[in-house]
Amino acid sequence: MIKTSREIEKMRRAGAVVRELLETVRPHVKAGATTLDLEAVAAAKIEELGVKPAFKGYRGYPCVLCTSVNSEVVHGIPSAKKVLRDGDIVSIDTGVVIDGFYGDSALTVGVGKLPVRTQQLLDVTEASLARGIDAVKAGATLGDIGAAVQAVVEAEGFSVVREFVGHGIGSSLHEDPQVPNFGQRGRGMKLRAGMVFCIEPMVNLGKPGVETLSDGWTAVTSDGSLSAHFEHTVAVTADGVSVLTL
Repeated sequence: MIKTSREIEKMRRAGAVVRELLETVRPHVKAGATTLDLEAVAAAKIEELGVKPAFKGYRGYPCVLCTSVNSEVVHGIPSAKKVLRDGDIVSIDTGVVIDGFYGDSALTVGVGKLPVRTQQLLDVTEASLARGIDAVKAGATLGDIGAAVQAVVEAEGFSVVREFVGHGIGSSLHEDPQVPNFGQRGRGMKLRAGMVFCIEPMVNLGKPGVETLSDGWTAVTSDGSLSAHFEHTVAVTADGVSVLTL
């Protein structure tokens, strides 16, 4: 799935809007707010910007955000019943489509002051994303990315989710290739300039196992431990990597 420079610039525009959306929602993550409040902020911003949300309607998903709290790993559905409290962590994941091309990004935000180990979970997950991005260059492999992420995470005693992985992105939200957050250096597909994909470490405080709740969407840690999630859309360039969701 090789993109032209023109297509990548379209995706950069979509990525910039996704980042603006996330930064608009971030200040509203505070004690007493509900995850549906965050959804309302995001929906209003999307309407103001005149763009199309990527998630709402995707396979029947009902919202523009995924809001995953504490032991929820990904795909948490915003709800008026989910009230945030000090010490909670919330993964906010969203995407938009502009001129036929997608952007997708996520971050995890703490509510109030976090316990030391919880803050470390967020810091390590974000650092693992940065290390995965650093591994991207033409001629490298998908295994190089996964190994880089995994090394950062496991060095600090956390675990990498296996059931969910990053993904190619372009004129569809999910394209080939899959981009695991674990692996072996030198293994897997070789990267070529023009490839665009999402790297998105999902990292658990406890064991790596996850399961999906009865709503068919919300994935949670099997052992009830906390989980963090960060994501960027990146393009492989002739001389390295370009992050499109800044």
